[in-house]
This record gives sequence, C-alpha cells and structure tokens, in this order.
Amino acid sequence: MVAIAILAAGRGTRMKSDLPKVLHELGGRSLVERVLCSCQEISISRRLIIVGYRGELVKESLLGSRELQDDNPEFPPLEFVEQIEQLGTGHAIQQLLPHLEGFQGDLLVLNGDVPLLRSQTLKQLMEIHKDHKNSATLLTANLPNPQGYGRVFTDSQNLVKEIVEDRDCTKAQRHNHRINAGVYCFNWPDLEKILPELKAENDQKEYYLTDTVNYLAPVMAVDVEDYQEILGINDRKHLATVSDILQTRVKDEWMAAGVTLIDPNSITIDDRVKLQPDVVIEPQTHLRGQTSIGSGSRIGPGSLIENSQIGENVTVLFSVISDSIVAENSRIGPYAHLRGHAEVGANCRVGNFVELKNVQIGDRTNVAHLSYLGDAILGEKVNIGAGTITANYDGVNKHKTKIGDRTKIGSNSVLVAPITLGEDVTVAAGSVLTEDVPDDCLVIARSRQVAKPGWKLKDPES
Repeated sequence: MVAIAILAAGRGTRMKSDLPKVLHELGGRSLVERVLCSCQEISISRRLIIVGYRGELVKESLLGSRELQDDNPEFPPLEFVEQIEQLGTGHAIQQLLPHLEGFQGDLLVLNGDVPLLRSQTLKQLMEIHKDHKNSATLLTANLPNPQGYGRVFTDSQNLVKEIVEDRDCTKAQRHNHRINAGVYCFNWPDLEKILPELKAENDQKEYYLTDTVNYLAPVMAVDVEDYQEILGINDRKHLATVSDILQTRVKDEWMAAGVTLIDPNSITIDDRVKLQPDVVIEPQTHLRGQTSIGSGSRIGPGSLIENSQIGENVTVLFSVISDSIVAENSRIGPYAHLRGHAEVGANCRVGNFVELKNVQIGDRTNVAHLSYLGDAILGEKVNIGAGTITANYDGVNKHKTKIGDRTKIGSNSVLVAPITLGEDVTVAAGSVLTEDVPDDCLVIARSRQVAKPGWKLKDPES
C-alpha cells in the first residue's frame, strides 16, 4: 500500500499574489494538479493534500478538476489535512499522524510547487525503496550550481550518511553537487514512531523533515536523471523558467513524433494536446487544454486553439477556436472566431471576420466573410452571404435559427430568431426575416427603393 502526501500549505509570498502558490498555472494546470498527475502511474491507496493558506480554495480547485475528480475509479478520493501554522516540512507531515493511524504501507512525500517530476522517476524511486526495504529513500539531484541547497553525503552503496545545509558546509563539502530534492518515500510505521521526536532547533524555529534521516535506517539516496525535474517555484521568474522547460519537453516530443513546428520558440503547446503526424504548426500559434488536431492540418500563423477538436487536413489561419469542433478538409480564417461549442462540418469554409457561437454547420457549407451566427443549425451546402447576422438574443433569452440544406442567404441579411428557413431557400440581399420560410422559396424582406427626382435638403439658413 502506498499513500501520497503533497505539501500545499504555504502562501508563497515571493509570488506577490493572494492566490496560494500551488494554484498558479503552468501549461493549463495548477502546480499542485501537475504534481498529483505525476502519480497516476503509481498504485495508490490514499491521497492526502496538506493545506493551509486559503485551503478551501485549494480544495475547491482540486475537487473541480476533471482529471482528479473523486468518481474516477482508478484513484482513491482526495483527503485534505489542515496545517494551521506553517512550521516546516516536518511539522506538515506530523499533521498526518491521526489520519494515517494504523496504516502499514509506504508514504510518498511530494511538494506542491515542484511540477516537473516525471511518473517514471517516481516509479523508480518507489521500486528502489521496496527492493532494498529502506526505512526512507530520498530523491537527489546533481545540480550544476548547488548554491543554497543542502548537500547529501552517502557511502558507496548510496546510503545516506548526512545532509548538511549549504550555510553549514565546509569548503570541501561545497564541492559536492548532490542536493536533496525534497521528495521522499518513507516506511510509514518507521516514520510514525520518530515524527514526535523532531525538534525545531534552528534559526527558523521550524521542524525539518530532513532531520528524520538522523533517526531512520537504512536511508538511501536515488539520483534523478534530469535535474530539471526537481526545480521548485518560489517566484514568477522561477515559474517562467519552468514553463520554458516544460514547453521544450513537449515540443521535442511532438517533433520526434512527426509534427512540424515552424519557429518552435514562438509556439506554445499544453501537454494535454494531442497531435497526429504531419500536422504543421506555424509561428505564433498556441494550443491549449484538451485539444486534438488531425493529420495533415496546418494551424497558424497567429492562431489560438483551446479545448477543441480539429479534423484532418484542416487549415486555420490567424483565428481563435475554443470549445469547438472542426471536421476534415475545412478552412478557417483569416480572423475567424469559433466559440461556445461551434461545430463545423467537413469541406466547409469559415472566412474573414466570421464569428460562430453554439452553431452546428453541415458539410460543404460556406460562411465566407463578415458574419455572426449564434445559436443556429445550418444544413449541408448552405451559403451565407457577407454581413449576415442571426439576431439570437431578445434581451432576456437566446433563440434558435434553423437553415435547411442548400439555402442561400444574401448579403447583409438579418435572421431574427426564433426562425426556421426550409431547404433550397434563397434570401434576397438586405432582407430582415422575422417569420419562418418554407422550402423552395425566394424570400424578399426589405423596403422598396424609392427615388424622388429634384429633391434637395433644405438650407437651414434660407
């Protein structure tokens, strides 16, 4: 049995924010959510989050996550443990004593502000811990510049002899670049016995989890292969640095999988995005959330796609698509905006300065330019002329517009919802439609043009 405990009680004063540090976002997820996701390949029996500053907000955020929700059968429910005073890492783990009473398994301790840990790293740590029957196993890293970090000293078998804080290191000890990453796996029954013995005998008057090394044996160190995995976040600069590392990771993986990124430094891709081979991402394009893009599609330049599904061989140019679906062989943009669960069929064109909101568009339908379609259902082979608007809001409620197959809407027309247009309807340019139209009609809804010969505006001074 394995329980995980995530330290998420601190405010993070150097972030200069009222938001708890662990709730700051990195690539579309909060820091603490990323830490929890890194444990998803481990068989876990308990998940405990130690909260303090604005703990209710942390709880609300995690319980609202679709990836971490309690009804997921693969994971135990999240449990929240309050640390009223933040008196150090050892004090935080002491708060678990009543919650893990009688627990006979291992405890994996993680920091809520260390979001780059890979699942493979944690699996390796757990395997070594179990294989060697350690009382404690800690993750270590060899940093190019370890200044400010406590140094870990081991024997030839990687058994920890001591951990020396940076300020207490001798000149010779500072040549050791192996540092404590702050990630631990403990045999809980062993740890449970000695937690009450921790003392706050330091300048900060805090209880350090590292002091448990002095009471437990054997304690083994395991080096992480990529030291960047253990980088923590204390301020906005750290957040930006870690974001760059995550982006490099994600983009390298996609390029290795057959995706072309033109000017990768100008592109951002969340790590939940799914791309198929032969996708091309142009500069200044950003892919976020639960987005998927089919093979042969070309996205950008200058586009944002968020929580949307894009089919094969789609072109998106200088456009924004959120919470929407675009089927294969369609063209979007330039300067189109799809939002609010818009669905575009196959072989469609959504062109310049078109906005679609909560619209379902059938195959081979064109909305070429300068139109707003909201709360509408369009059939197949419909053509929407420039300047067409569905007037869907009456000031209180939203109403539906329905347009049948092969109907053609003339330029600068307004369809006042609720309204239904049948199949094979032609709407004359400049019409304002307020009533339903049956199939196979030409409909004209505009004032007759009147010309008055010899008419002039009166001169106000005459």
